[in-house]
Amino acid sequence: MNIYQVLPRLYGNAKGQNVKAGSIAENGCGKMNDFTADELKRIKDYGFTHIWYTGLIEHATQTDYTQYKIALDNAIVVKGKAGSPYAIKDYYDIDPDLAVDVKQRMKEFEALVARTHEAGLKMVIDFVPNHVARQYKSDAKPARVKDLGETDDKAKAFDQQNNFYYILGEQLHVEFAATDNLTYEELPARATGNDCFHAWPNRNDWYETVKLNYGVDYCAGGTKHFSPTPGTWKKMTAILLFWAKKGVDAFRCDMAEMVPVEFWKYAIKEVKKKFPHVQFIAEVYNPAEYRNYIKIGGFDYLYDKVGLYDTLRAIVCHQQPAAAITGAWQSVDDIYSHMLNFLENHDEQRIASDYFAHTPEKAKPALVVSALMRETPLMIYAGQEIGERGMDEEGFSGRDGRTTIFDYWTVDSLKKLTAGVSALSERERELYDYYSRILQLRNDVQAFKDGLFYDLMYVNYDGEQGLNPSRHFAFMRRSAQETVLVVVNFEEYPCTIGVKIPEHAFEFLSLPEGTQCATDLLTDEVQILELQPDAFTKVTLPSWGAAVLKF
Repeated sequence: MNIYQVLPRLYGNAKGQNVKAGSIAENGCGKMNDFTADELKRIKDYGFTHIWYTGLIEHATQTDYTQYKIALDNAIVVKGKAGSPYAIKDYYDIDPDLAVDVKQRMKEFEALVARTHEAGLKMVIDFVPNHVARQYKSDAKPARVKDLGETDDKAKAFDQQNNFYYILGEQLHVEFAATDNLTYEELPARATGNDCFHAWPNRNDWYETVKLNYGVDYCAGGTKHFSPTPGTWKKMTAILLFWAKKGVDAFRCDMAEMVPVEFWKYAIKEVKKKFPHVQFIAEVYNPAEYRNYIKIGGFDYLYDKVGLYDTLRAIVCHQQPAAAITGAWQSVDDIYSHMLNFLENHDEQRIASDYFAHTPEKAKPALVVSALMRETPLMIYAGQEIGERGMDEEGFSGRDGRTTIFDYWTVDSLKKLTAGVSALSERERELYDYYSRILQLRNDVQAFKDGLFYDLMYVNYDGEQGLNPSRHFAFMRRSAQETVLVVVNFEEYPCTIGVKIPEHAFEFLSLPEGTQCATDLLTDEVQILELQPDAFTKVTLPSWGAAVLKF
């Protein structure tokens, strides 16, 4: 499972005017139709199996679509000119920004599903269950569907069948966001998406969103009221079924741990009854809840953010030793096949930004570990494969090392990718090819697809023959037909080091003894390995890179 995350608003946009905080008329916007059959074939051929289209569902925006009978959003409760894809305005509709013909936006989406599948890719979209836009109102919901909040008893701060939480007698205070002499009134105020249960959210809160009520009374110590089934459970499950019926193959579930695991057990079971192939990916950050969301909730995959991602980032930035990778994988060893690895996504800072590694090459060894250590899903964020820096100051998002999700913008790396490989510089092409080679290894080499895994670091801490556990990491993979020794170098200098392979590894992996000619799967060069139990074999490593030696 190799996932390519794209933000359609940015991916196909080549207008290039880039006015700070500019409108859609000034800065343009990518469209679903920009994902042509040829472009999707390129993505498939590159090595991806899934494509995550981020921000397809209609969300709040400052762009005026009233001519299409879409209500205008109050700018006070919209972040950025384009708005956040995670402030959903209508769960049953497609974002009008992304359509060539706004009136035909759902048909354009259905055509995108068809093109995606015809290219041999599976489609992933966001499901945002914890919160909605302040001015949520579905004008596209099916007949007989009640809107979120439509039947709420607003005289109650909490009710099991209410969709929202209310702060009784209080007006919402968001004066800090006031603009263009606008005012925004919400009485009674509703709880804010990041569990802010008072009427004074601040600038750093998710003030543009409203928290959904899944039957947990947070103001009474988090007591649970799940019988009879809360109305929000039924409404949100119906939304999942609506998109699954459209052909969606997987849902990336935003901030899944902010929604009770009991809901996920209910909803995922209902969806898989009718669509057993549909997969669920959880954005979670609390390791104490991982196993609950897999074993009880039914999730197929979880973000490995606070474990492997945080560890690899710290190693790249010289804040932790490379040997810390061992603890990261051990912490999820019993559920590793459910963990999704990544080095970038829309929430995290770009590798090449001034806030992370400054240069994308420094993360090559981290990519090798992330991609080849275990047979886990891998996610790449569009632009990562040619070193997008994320250092533009687009508007609401500011210059923070991330690619904006709030603004209309032309991203240079995405413009190059859609223009074709010939548009890449020599350095970008080298990185582009490196990422592609890694993806192909995941797809083609049996040892990486389902082979045994053996961490060699426990016998290599003393640095006796040059292996520095602060900057080097070594492991092996083994299938019935082949063995691969992987050694990574987080240092800027090339080196030749001795890697000890213990007797237990020979027993566990059924390794042959003696001289082996090993082919480096990244360079096609040959290295000679001397394999003896509890002895060292010499491995030559490039700077900021790896040797992936198959024999």
